[in-house]
Formats: sequence, C-alpha cells, structure tokens
Amino acid sequence: MFSRCFGRVASSTGGVDKANNHGSNMEVSAELMDVGNIRSYTYKDLRVATEDFRPENRIGQGGFGSVYKGTLQDGLLVAIKVLSATSSQGLKEFLTEIIVISDIQHEYLVKLHGYCVEGNHRILVYGYLKNGSLDHTLLGSGHCSINFTWEIRRKICIGVAKGLAYLHEEVHPRIIHRDIKASNILLDEDFTPKISDFGLAKLFPSHLTHVSTRIAGTQGYLAPEYAMRGQLTRKADIYSFGILLLEIVSGRPNQNKRLPVEEQYLLERAWQQYRAGELESLVDTSMEDVDMHEACRYLKIGLLCSQSLPKTRPAMSVVIRMLNDEIEFNEKDLSDSGLVSELSDYKAAKKNASSTTSSGWGQHEDSSSNGNTTTSFSDITFSTITER
Repeated sequence: MFSRCFGRVASSTGGVDKANNHGSNMEVSAELMDVGNIRSYTYKDLRVATEDFRPENRIGQGGFGSVYKGTLQDGLLVAIKVLSATSSQGLKEFLTEIIVISDIQHEYLVKLHGYCVEGNHRILVYGYLKNGSLDHTLLGSGHCSINFTWEIRRKICIGVAKGLAYLHEEVHPRIIHRDIKASNILLDEDFTPKISDFGLAKLFPSHLTHVSTRIAGTQGYLAPEYAMRGQLTRKADIYSFGILLLEIVSGRPNQNKRLPVEEQYLLERAWQQYRAGELESLVDTSMEDVDMHEACRYLKIGLLCSQSLPKTRPAMSVVIRMLNDEIEFNEKDLSDSGLVSELSDYKAAKKNASSTTSSGWGQHEDSSSNGNTTTSFSDITFSTITER
C-alpha cells in the first residue's frame, strides 16, 4: 500500500501533479482515499481548536504559511500548519508529506494526526511539541530560556541519528528525507527530537544505486553530488546530518554572514580548525557541563558525515554506534569535506556558462539508475526553503 500510494503522488500523468499548487478537492480526496492512520478535519474543527486562528496562538511563521497551537475537541494539544496560497510548498509536497508520514511511526519522527482540504485551505495537524525547533531555540538570534546542556545536545544528536537510520535502513522502501536541517528538528518537553517536514521525501527502492532528480532542499545542507548533479542517495541525508551535528555542538548556524569571510561557513571553519588541531575552539562555550573530548569527537563525526565523496560517509547505523562510542573512530578516514564555497563557485560558473535552467520548482523529471545512466543539467538553481 505504501509504495502504491506514494507512486500515485509522484506520477507525472496525474492531474494533481501537473498543477502543483492547484488541483480540486475531489482530486486531492482521491489521492488520499487509501491513506489510513490519520483523520480528515473540517476547517470549522480547526477554527474552534485555534480560537479562530487567534494571533496569540501563532507559534511559527515562514514562507509556507503559519503554525498555530490548538486544542482539539478531545483535548489533544496540536500544532496546526496552515499553508498559504503562495506557499513554496505546493500541492504535491502537501500530499507527499501526508502519505509518507501517515504510514510510519517512530519515536524520533513527528506525529501527523490529520489534515484539512476544504475550499482553498490546505492544513496539516501535528502533535504539539513544547520546545519548538532547533533553529529558533539553540541557533536562534533571539532570547531563549532553554539551557542546552551537553547531555541535552547529545540526546538530540543521537535521537536524530536514530530517526534517520529508521528511514534509511528499516522501512521498506527506504526513505530519503532531502531536507534535514535545524528548522526541521522539533523538540518535545523532554528534549526528545522529532524529524519533521516530509514534503520533499523520496522513496528509494533497495535495488537502485541512486535517483537522478531535481535539486530541492536548503543551501548549506546540500551534499555536493546532489547540489551539482542532482544525484540523490541516502548519503545526501547523511551529509545534511553532518552539518546539523556541527551546528548542535558549536551552537551556531552553518552560515553567518555577519562574521569575517573566513569564518562565515561552519563546515569550512570546522575543517580549518581540525587541521590546525584547534577543534575545541568550535565547541559552544555556553555549556558548563561539556565533555570536551566527547564534543570534539562529535565534531569529527560531523566532518566524517559531510565529506565530499558519498562513499566515505558512514551509514546512519554506523554513525549511531560512533556517537555512542561503541566503535572506534578512525581519524585516518577523514578526508576533505564538501565545502560550501566550492558549491557556490560551481553554481556561479554554471550560471555564467549557460543561459538556460533545467532544474528548480517549475518543472522536473526524475529518473532512477542502477549506476549506468548519467543525467546532465545545463544549470542548477538552488531551491532554498528556509522556513517551510
């Protein structure tokens, strides 16, 4: 059932897919007919739950629309994600998220309770997570009352790794998230992390070596082979996790243009400090209880996950054992990381060399490969989704 439902959404012949941000409610209902485990809510249900979407109940806002805290009639506390009509998250992404997350449940994945498709309203209903997203708390520029101790950060790192390992290695077919980043990691009241936002997720049959597809995700978290060639494997998620790991340990975002040029990109800075033997300088000084040896080992694992060559990045099950210090980390395995500046230079060079664009949100064509097919792009445009 899982594969069949997802295949319908991904079809290039379906009416919903042709009109990514449109599609009648009848078409949407047909796509979701076989989806179990989640409920269809009326718009009235959600108006009542949020007290008519009162501004005081809004807990998040971005390019996708707004998120409201609400209480359903049965007393369940929920987060209600209201997609705006101009959202970069189109109807296909809306459907994909519902179908993918409805069939899987895991301690480290966000819980989707239901959805609303009524009139021009497209709404997702999730379980409410008290401590918000990592980008607004740990990495946010505003005031945060949470004391992110080393134990809490360690718990977050291992939890996200376990969630990804489940997607990559335990469900069938495998799932590639494609947008692992700080804003998509939510925290419950016990600081258990939950991976969220499956709108860009791809199913990955085990017999394939990679899928060639459009580039979508967030600049700074994109693996080089994916950003430059549209070549997608589970190793793209592992690269993104490596960047996230560096962010959690250092307490700073992967890019900060307010810093001197040589310090703007966290990955490049971490690599420079590692080669200089000064990796400790990247560990967040706000932590009083930090195990400096373990923190530096986590930074090295982040560098290992974000290397240029996909084959040199460990599987997520191996990453978990490294984080738990169950297997020895061999620094000889470290080679040059996939540096962000190189991707920027590549993007600029391709833009100057061509006046046409073959990838982006407007149109795309996916192809699967057993390793013998190559796909070329005349240009690449990064589809950056910073607040979906």
